[in-house]
Amino acid sequence: MEEDKGQGAKATSGVGDLRKSWQTWAEDHIEYQRKNPFSSDDRLAAKAAHTHRGDPSYGRPPEGSRTEQRGKDAHSHVGKEVEELCSIIRKTGEVGEDGHVSVTFGQLFETYVTISNKVVGILLRARKHGLVHFEGEMLWQGKDDDVVITLLQ
Repeated sequence: MEEDKGQGAKATSGVGDLRKSWQTWAEDHIEYQRKNPFSSDDRLAAKAAHTHRGDPSYGRPPEGSRTEQRGKDAHSHVGKEVEELCSIIRKTGEVGEDGHVSVTFGQLFETYVTISNKVVGILLRARKHGLVHFEGEMLWQGKDDDVVITLLQ
């Protein structure tokens, strides 16, 4: 009989812990839904105030969230790809009269496409940051093979 009481106490404790864990999860979920601008649950009366343009948190994920971390990781990864692209331009290009290294898009595409299939996207990001210069809005394989890309830094 003594052993049965011990088993019952353990089962009650386990159920109590499970109930407490579930309640904590439910409360956290309700709080999350209060902040979720896409939640249509009318029971959550205390909707968080929406941010407006000019607010530093506008268009940004909540601090400390996994979304924020993924964004930081992606930004870091793209930054490394831009650095690698500039390195490839230095290695494959030729120094011009102005002292800047230049390479044609066709030559760069053939070299870099074995490393990454995002050549044009990385070039556009590098141009946005003032690292390279080339004519035109977009570069197309075949059509723009003779366009000169100049490394500015």
